[in-house]
Amino acid sequence: MSYTRIVPIEFNHCDPAGIVFYPRYFEMINSVVENFFEDHVGWSFARMHTGGKHNGVPTVSISCNFMAPSRLGDKVPFTLEVLSVGRSSVKVRITAAVGGEVRLITENTLVWIDDGKAAPWPEEIRMKLQDMLQTGGQDG
Repeated sequence: MSYTRIVPIEFNHCDPAGIVFYPRYFEMINSVVENFFEDHVGWSFARMHTGGKHNGVPTVSISCNFMAPSRLGDKVPFTLEVLSVGRSSVKVRITAAVGGEVRLITENTLVWIDDGKAAPWPEEIRMKLQDMLQTGGQDG
């Protein structure tokens, strides 16, 4: 199962030529991850980080291949797929493509932390991540 979020390319994402300035993609990638956890997993970043909780899912590893530019005004679908789920980590692939043209592919490893240290996933989250790993459909 995959999760897709459409990101409109705005002026603030671009260089003077109207092409996405590559570091801005990392903000978009983080936004996709944040919205995935809220929309699919049911744990918003606000829930993780507020109310005295010290949880989170920091990125501990990321690789990114840039294939083609995105331009001001594009509406770019970013599709997240869960590749593996560990005791406290999850590896995801995010592909951004418009009309079959791949703009970027990234693989990220995120780790669940509790009080600043890696910890086992809460069962509720683990089950949602496993669901994404084991099924073949698409979830908006």
